[in-house]
Amino acid sequence: MNEVVFWLRRFNEICARRHLQPRSLLLALQCSNPDFAYQHFRGMLCFFAAMTTTINVPPAKPAFDLQEALRHLSERDEILKVLIAETHAFGIDAEAGQSPYEVLLEAIVYQSISGKAAATIYGRIKALGENDRPPSPDKMLKLPARKLRKAGLSGAKVLAMKDLAKKTISGIVPTHDEAVKLSDAELVERLVSVRGIGAWTVEMFLIFRLGRPDVLPIHDLGVKKGWSVAYGKKHMPKPQELLKFGERWRPYRTVASWYMWRAFERAGYKVTNKILPKAVRRKKESPAKKRRAKTEIGHVL
Repeated sequence: MNEVVFWLRRFNEICARRHLQPRSLLLALQCSNPDFAYQHFRGMLCFFAAMTTTINVPPAKPAFDLQEALRHLSERDEILKVLIAETHAFGIDAEAGQSPYEVLLEAIVYQSISGKAAATIYGRIKALGENDRPPSPDKMLKLPARKLRKAGLSGAKVLAMKDLAKKTISGIVPTHDEAVKLSDAELVERLVSVRGIGAWTVEMFLIFRLGRPDVLPIHDLGVKKGWSVAYGKKHMPKPQELLKFGERWRPYRTVASWYMWRAFERAGYKVTNKILPKAVRRKKESPAKKRRAKTEIGHVL
């Protein structure tokens, strides 16, 4: 399930601490289809975060005027206006504590393996550092690859962590204080240059770590399927189609995305599992074109 597991683990812990058992999460856990579970987990991330508070962090207000955002979206989108009125109020608590380096380091560990295995490996990685934190970038570069492999990392993940450490030291990966001053586009450009880090991981970082108001994860299955449910479409939008549609939501696309996740969750997997990418249709050749093609073949023969 790649980096999705990294973010989902946080919300699972929150649900357990608050004795919450979201219906959709239970359905996904009981499902034997890994593709469905992946799709459902990915689309539910913002829902879990919004319904609970961050572990060991006091509730925080959004870094923007929420009422203004809701007013703006309601005026520009009648369907979104109904969603806002019918579902729970938007609320995301930006996380604190970890530096961008630490967040991305943990995300690398969680790629392509089960959450339980990743948690064990990440615990071993933290044991190589100090004060229950992972090794600093300087120490990471000095650690022998064999020691990281012994902790359970693959060769590709060792290379990714070394690259992350190098780019943190060089300043490409910013500190938290520096990240706050950078635009979303600048952060995406910088962070995806790290080996093993994709745009989706960076978008989740922007939403949950920095609380940015205008992030639209156009490749996220939950957002795409939620859009299909909300706007009565039988197919998922292509990323560029969703990007174009989302222009009406600026500068509060994070809030709109959150409501797309809510539409996805509210519909249930029996509905959303039927929403597929639009089939590619081949253009039918005109009779005249077919005749020309036959004529050309005849000349060749």
